[in-house]
Amino acid sequence: MNGLPEMLAVVIVRDGALPGGADEVAAECGGAVLVVGTGTPEAARAFTAAQRIWTAEVPVIAPAALAAALTPLLNAVDVVVLPASPDGRDIAARLAFQSERPLFAGALRCTAQDADLSRLDDSLEVHVEFDEPVVVTLIPGVRGTPHPVPSPFEPVEPVELTVTLPDVLDAEVVKVLEPEPETVELTEAKRILGGGAGLVRPGEDGSAVMRTLTEVAAALGASAGATRVITDAGWAGHDRQIGTTGVVVDPDLYVAFGISGATQHTGGLGRPAHVVSVNTDPSCPMTAMADLGIVADAREVLHELARRLNGAADA
Repeated sequence: MNGLPEMLAVVIVRDGALPGGADEVAAECGGAVLVVGTGTPEAARAFTAAQRIWTAEVPVIAPAALAAALTPLLNAVDVVVLPASPDGRDIAARLAFQSERPLFAGALRCTAQDADLSRLDDSLEVHVEFDEPVVVTLIPGVRGTPHPVPSPFEPVEPVELTVTLPDVLDAEVVKVLEPEPETVELTEAKRILGGGAGLVRPGEDGSAVMRTLTEVAAALGASAGATRVITDAGWAGHDRQIGTTGVVVDPDLYVAFGISGATQHTGGLGRPAHVVSVNTDPSCPMTAMADLGIVADAREVLHELARRLNGAADA
């Protein structure tokens, strides 16, 4: 046999790029991951939580053909876990159908025996126990970004598997569009502008302020995020909430507007390469952890940015 373990992460990659949540599913499966797609050697090198890697290079991402090809390969694997990325969700449903396994979508946690699933827009958590082989998708950002895991098998050398795509009726990919920065899932955003309570003045329309933040973020090629105070007030969706009770992000740049830096929020920041804090409090935790601290009114700085990005000249 191919030596695959009983619990395995399956990550679909395009042109060597890991999707959001790839390292999280690898960590959830004890570091065992099968990388399938195009550019798999490059993708395999990008993992930080993988200890055992198998790769299967295919010429194209054809969902139905890929599911048909992977089904016999994964026969001995009891728990197959994919990130709930666009390709992961697409392949997971087909893989479950092909292998006649139940699909448990939207897991917050998964082991070889059971899983916790998010339901009703994250307002309900359902616990399930496995009594047969299953396919599971893990929501990116809920487990957290794993720290690099030293492997007892250093250096990790991927094992190449041969996968031949069968000729089956399949979806035809017309074009792959890059997501707009303002709507991309926060777990995949490389630049994030975050808004906190200090961005909204008492009595002000917080939704309007967050729209301005989103517009400025879009103009800068970034996504907009928020603290729990903002989402609880209804000024931004809960999918935009960063923190231990929201999503865990790992951007290259994080700009915090009016965010004090409570541990519930900073606990979801991952390891951003650069942090900028805009806050009137020079000693707040967010400014203390920032590479650049701007001691100023966050709302005024945001509106000045919006004004200049709209082409306004200096006064």
